[in-house]
Amino acid sequence: MSIVECQEVSKIYKQGQLTVQALQQISLQIAKGEFLAVAGPSGSGKTTLLNLIGGLDRFDSGHIIVDAVAIENMSQSRLAHLRLHKIGFVFQAYNLIPVLSAIENVEYVMLLQGLPVSTRRPKARAILDEVGLADKYDRRPAELSGGQQQRVAVARAIVSDPAIVLADEPTANLDSKTGQGLLEMMQQMNAEKKITFIFSTHDRMVMQYAQRLVKLKDGRLVDDRKK
Repeated sequence: MSIVECQEVSKIYKQGQLTVQALQQISLQIAKGEFLAVAGPSGSGKTTLLNLIGGLDRFDSGHIIVDAVAIENMSQSRLAHLRLHKIGFVFQAYNLIPVLSAIENVEYVMLLQGLPVSTRRPKARAILDEVGLADKYDRRPAELSGGQQQRVAVARAIVSDPAIVLADEPTANLDSKTGQGLLEMMQQMNAEKKITFIFSTHDRMVMQYAQRLVKLKDGRLVDDRKK
């Protein structure tokens, strides 16, 4: 069963008089539990595709179905609810809240979901332990290395057991050893928790770890292969 389905999805950006065709009739089915990378050069449309799947941006034509629900006609509030309960996000720039500690950052999604602290705190501790940050609960982002910050971001993305994690260039700001450790951790979580991971990347290491590689060029899907 598909957890994500894109049917002839197109997206156009207008910048003054300039029109940019970011995606052109992309059709793609992603099964539950896949560990998939969307690859391509800068400007190929890979980040745009993740943003459309995550409901962060609107597409111009086609259909996107996420966890059996078509999202094109959803209101902003329904999209926000979908993101909050079904989708975890990992961004290139980490996007942690600077004034919150690691454990508070991980708890933040559960706070928005309305879960009490008696539920949030043990889950946040357990997931930070799982990503190797058992001794960093009270550190703020500025007190953590880039790799540690990205681990907090991954912990925040998966702590509420989403159906999908969208990871936009998650290794871009990391050295190769740290990036490899992060990928191995996400691979293990994919295997154990059956969370679907969808990456956008131009990092060859991410492509090597992916079980399926989708390639975009100039907004078009040019290759799609499982390993």
